[in-house]
Amino acid sequence: QVQVVESGGGLVQPGGSLRLSCAASGRIFSINTMGWYRHAPGEERDLVATITSGGWTTYADSVKGRFTISRDNAKNTVYLEMNSLKPEDTAVYYCNADVVLLTTRFRRNYWGQGTQVTVSS
Repeated sequence: QVQVVESGGGLVQPGGSLRLSCAASGRIFSINTMGWYRHAPGEERDLVATITSGGWTTYADSVKGRFTISRDNAKNTVYLEMNSLKPEDTAVYYCNADVVLLTTRFRRNYWGQGTQVTVSS
């Protein structure tokens, strides 16, 4: 019923920048919080940043001042602008959406398939 698709990952040198996008589509009434998480090899999936429909944001300490999350509610899309990238930012980045379904008004949580970000010289 709902699809969540990320894009924008890739290979970048340390100190570089990338912009991730995530679009949710399908039978959506509204979306509450959207967020980005990342999963590095051998580690748990960790929160990177979240943003509510009203624009309130939270960030992991490790990315504060370097990453910026934003969203376009009309497009059901969330973005992650990543600057001053470090090798330790290398991970698969996943988008998450807390969706209210159109037909039932039930809340469901959806994940994208992930996009690889590699920071290396």
